[in-house]
Amino acid sequence: MVFFTNVFAVDYGELLFNGNCITCHFKTKKVSAPSIYEIRENYLRAFPEEEVFVKYMSTWVLKPDIKTSIMQDSIEEFNIMPELGYDEYTLKEIARYLYKTDFSTQQK
Repeated sequence: MVFFTNVFAVDYGELLFNGNCITCHFKTKKVSAPSIYEIRENYLRAFPEEEVFVKYMSTWVLKPDIKTSIMQDSIEEFNIMPELGYDEYTLKEIARYLYKTDFSTQQK
């Protein structure tokens, strides 16, 4: 029973992030895409309120567009991310997790 309690205690957005996004977006290191720390910091500056942050990020990742990106320099460096085919609910869960998580102290 303890195992199940621990599994359900994990944030769903964190599971989604670690199962999908971390492939390209490392927590603090730029490799094939900007780090999630860098992305989060840019989004927090532009959208400090949680609901606006979540809405903008999830909408943009659903259909990435150069014209609406707040990270033009990253697009120049890495190109625009492809459409990934995730549904809006999934993207909102990931965005909520990103809003709430401080990646500055995390490795990789």
